Amino acid sequence: MNTESSKPFSLRIFMPEGQVDGLKIIEKSNWSGRGVVFPRALLPEGKRREEFNRTGVYVLIGPSESGDLPTVYIGQGDPVRPRLESHYARKDFWTQAVFFVSKDENLNKAHIGYLEAKLIRLAKEAKRAKLDNLNEPVLPSMSEMDIADAEGFLDEVLLCLPVLGVTVFAKPKPMARRAAFFLKGRDCEAQGYPSTEGFVVLAGSKARAEEVASIHGFTSELRADLQEMGLLVPEGPHLRLTQDYTFTSPSSAAAVFMARTANGRIEWSDAAGNTLKTLQERESGEEEL
Repeated sequence: MNTESSKPFSLRIFMPEGQVDGLKIIEKSNWSGRGVVFPRALLPEGKRREEFNRTGVYVLIGPSESGDLPTVYIGQGDPVRPRLESHYARKDFWTQAVFFVSKDENLNKAHIGYLEAKLIRLAKEAKRAKLDNLNEPVLPSMSEMDIADAEGFLDEVLLCLPVLGVTVFAKPKPMARRAAFFLKGRDCEAQGYPSTEGFVVLAGSKARAEEVASIHGFTSELRADLQEMGLLVPEGPHLRLTQDYTFTSPSSAAAVFMARTANGRIEWSDAAGNTLKTLQERESGEEEL
């Protein structure tokens, strides 16, 4: 499975009601799939569209009760409409949904079972969301041809989702760390770099285990979430990061690792001692002379 593409591609986004915050239809060039994105409040009227009566895989997205991580639920339906209606009545957390079907209706029950299982697995590996799924389904038994078809469909879904703002399935992308930044403090030592999605902290970085009394509740909850998922594990006076992880901002990353409120643009600096703030101002041409 290839979750990245170095080739240009285009997406068509159609808003049938003419509302920017309304239901959207997503199509990609040279792909038989179709995506539908809608806020929860529009399900009662949106479900009249024919896409809701097709076989597909869906993702429900909503804010967590605490912390920085969204909550997601991944499912499949044949068709998707009754499953979404059930979640509308019984699941309170979600505020937005996205689902994918086939324009030529070539997705079958095995295909969507495969897609559901792979998306749940990817979300668990990325650890960028709280999963509302209680169980991880097993991959269905399929022919090589059907697996190839399902993997090809999944690749396209994974290209579309980040464009729609859904980034919970991807780990930080490998990149040349020409702009490595360092964070040092009491019982804290970390390394990372800015990314298009926020700020990536590298595996092996060490966070302070003991939180200061004035730590913001938001940061404390995020630290607890990361420990619960096994991303921060105890190691002496530290908490060690077990895999590269993308934070929403350099300040969020700095606060988690320093166990206190922190301005990441000042706390993160390069090997020469230049702060992230200084370098960003220099790059934008706004540095004072």
